[in-house]
Amino acid sequence: MPAVVVERDGEITTLTLNRPDALNTVTVDLVRELTEALEAVDADPGCRVVILTGAGRAFCAGLDLNGYGDEEPGGRADVITMFERQQAIAGLAQRLHGLRQPVIVAVNGAAAGAGLALVCAGDIRIGSTSAVFAVGFIRAGFSACDIGLSWLLPRLVGTGRAHELMLTGRKFTAAEAESYGLVVELAEPDDLVGRAHSIAHAILANPPVSVEMTKVGMWAAVESDSFTATVEFENRQQMITAMTEDRGEATAAFLEKRAPRYRRR
Repeated sequence: MPAVVVERDGEITTLTLNRPDALNTVTVDLVRELTEALEAVDADPGCRVVILTGAGRAFCAGLDLNGYGDEEPGGRADVITMFERQQAIAGLAQRLHGLRQPVIVAVNGAAAGAGLALVCAGDIRIGSTSAVFAVGFIRAGFSACDIGLSWLLPRLVGTGRAHELMLTGRKFTAAEAESYGLVVELAEPDDLVGRAHSIAHAILANPPVSVEMTKVGMWAAVESDSFTATVEFENRQQMITAMTEDRGEATAAFLEKRAPRYRRR
């Protein structure tokens, strides 16, 4: 069984973490397969939106504490191996965050530790009403600052709430996640993936270049501490998108009340 299942539906690619019996916990195989899947998606000009979800009753319950899968027989991994492992796991959040395509994370169940970091690394997060969340790292004896969470979580829920969640490591419900702004909406478990596809199709109704540049511009604005620099960056985005063929097609489709036919794929 693959640790990550890749499914293509038109311009939408769904990546499903596929270790349901182990709550989709992170192992060397899952990290390798998800890394390869993200790299393939990034290089695929026909994919415009990515959905990330989990199989079974969990999204991802964090690191597999029964064994990551790269340990030497009968011994502990040395510090270099441990650091390379850390870089590979953290690289998942960086690759997910850096994809040119918008990423919709459909949180179908427990999201803890590395799972919560992957949730935060997406662009749009929706949750099942049965989902549960936790920072997790700190309760396993590690720092809560891991896999980009110390940068991402405060920007999503605010520094005060992020500090509370990271320092306590407590579990919080789907309803709390929605009230904190971590997820934008909740859906019943059987409706979750369908709702993710509905959001994906709403994105696909917009010009490809406009979508890609909006994702880049939004995150650049979040990372910038300069209003003036952000406006200058926006001005350049507007000039580039205004000169594309798809800009005219988007306007025509809107005025003619029809589905657009974009040239960029």
